[in-house]
Amino acid sequence: MNEDTTGRILCLDLGEKRIGVAISDETRTIARSYQVFKRSSRAGDFEQIAHIIAENCVNLVVVGLPTLADGGEGDKATWSRDYASDLASSIGISVELWDESYSTVDARTSLGSRGIPKRRKKDRIDAVAAAFILQSYLDAQE
Repeated sequence: MNEDTTGRILCLDLGEKRIGVAISDETRTIARSYQVFKRSSRAGDFEQIAHIIAENCVNLVVVGLPTLADGGEGDKATWSRDYASDLASSIGISVELWDESYSTVDARTSLGSRGIPKRRKKDRIDAVAAAFILQSYLDAQE
């Protein structure tokens, strides 16, 4: 865990085509969905992430870590670990991994219960999933 306990945290829900982004408040109590952006190259992704970090005074990044049903890690987890490591080198602030189990299911349920139209759900699901991941991380730090 990062020893600095104040300042905003950015959370990324990595997908093959899109990245969902969530951000915490400065007291690290509440997570909110922020945006979804289309992936390009790693360098392009990192540039966009660095811009969000600078714009929001973020001092920690959390990346969702996909795990298998048995708790083990597969190819997607290996890819996420590699991405997080490269991201940390690129942006110069701490990057932590956090279990993203069921975050997309929770996001779909949440958006469905709010009556969000199907098209808007697709556009927001990854950011809402990132908010679920980040809220789980924040709750575990208390």
